[in-house]
Amino acid sequence: MRVLLTTNEYPPYVYGGAGVHVEYLSRELAKLTPVEVRSFHDQTIDEGQLRVRGIKMDTTHFAGCPQSFVSPLKALSTCLAFVGQGVYDLEGNAEIIHCHTWYAHFSGILAKILYNIPLVITVHSLEPLRPWKREQLGRGYDLSCWIEKTALETADAIIAVSRSTRDDILRLFNVEPTRVVVIPNGIDTEEYQPTHDPDAITQLGIDPNRPYVLFVGRMTRQKGLYYLLQAIPHLDPKLQVVLCAGDADTLAMQREMEEMVHELQSHRDGIVWIPKMVSRQTTITLYSHAAIFCCPSIYEPFGIINLEAMACGTPVVGSAVGGINEVVVDGETGVLVDPQLSPEPPHDPSSPAKFEHGLASAINRLAADPALLARMGQAGRERVERHYSWRSIAQQTYDLYRRLRSQRG
Repeated sequence: MRVLLTTNEYPPYVYGGAGVHVEYLSRELAKLTPVEVRSFHDQTIDEGQLRVRGIKMDTTHFAGCPQSFVSPLKALSTCLAFVGQGVYDLEGNAEIIHCHTWYAHFSGILAKILYNIPLVITVHSLEPLRPWKREQLGRGYDLSCWIEKTALETADAIIAVSRSTRDDILRLFNVEPTRVVVIPNGIDTEEYQPTHDPDAITQLGIDPNRPYVLFVGRMTRQKGLYYLLQAIPHLDPKLQVVLCAGDADTLAMQREMEEMVHELQSHRDGIVWIPKMVSRQTTITLYSHAAIFCCPSIYEPFGIINLEAMACGTPVVGSAVGGINEVVVDGETGVLVDPQLSPEPPHDPSSPAKFEHGLASAINRLAADPALLARMGQAGRERVERHYSWRSIAQQTYDLYRRLRSQRG
């Protein structure tokens, strides 16, 4: 069976969990069947049954529209180019198209209509639950919501990365429950494992002999960095805080976060600010040396970063939302803190001070008990080894493809 995956992100151009998911899923699927990946960048890769072709669109012809519209219009143009190339690879026509994130969904809609092949969508997040994106996209957010809704209600099958995401899909969209299956994210436990490299930590400005709490993520409302920053004054002063913060949704948000960090650094030592995406090996080293990993997201369909931390033997203090509840076992592999989200968008904590104090309290309690940290770190590693193998996830996905093909005769 020939499979076509479409995605915004693919290595080396990865900035979020969806890109990580497509990278590992495509590799494992290619052990089972021919796979072609089409991405929004300039890759050309041929490795056995895996073929990757990127298209990097020229955006100069969008110069006449507001800057916030460029991203969604570029997505539509790239999807048109994907399908305009033909839905095939060197072996023949694709029999399944599988899309990841709303950026790529329009290609699936077109391929299903024009080529009459089943459309599969993996939901990594949902636009209605990220209303803060209007700050970034303006009315382009209405376009991304429309694309997502149309694609999900057109798809032959929808993969939710967690049970909570499946519940959200059924609540927000007109889709048959039988079409929505849960297949989680995974982790490569051979690549992500405890790594001892104090010199690499020192080069980043971190004292390897002093415990630290780690944040890894983008500077977005969704990832909750603001609440962790608010919690820092309440942390044990012996703890370092390492903030590995990638791309911001907007320049204004980046400035806001940087100003908060600089203000905190003026009152407390041991706050290390890394405002960029670092290499995967560096991230693994950061996870491995951390005493605690903190994931303060206010919306997280799955949270692959928690798997990464757990695979490196690091306990997690996370917000009790979405897929984090399904990955982190409270009291066993970490501690979950209820952010008490407001019922209406943008679903920020209804009591921010309580959330900040809850994060600080959980971090301080774990940091004060090295034996508990060690037990939780080991339990987290064992959990990811048992439940989150990419091989199993690829097989479940392939079995879904086969069911769809058999239903079509």
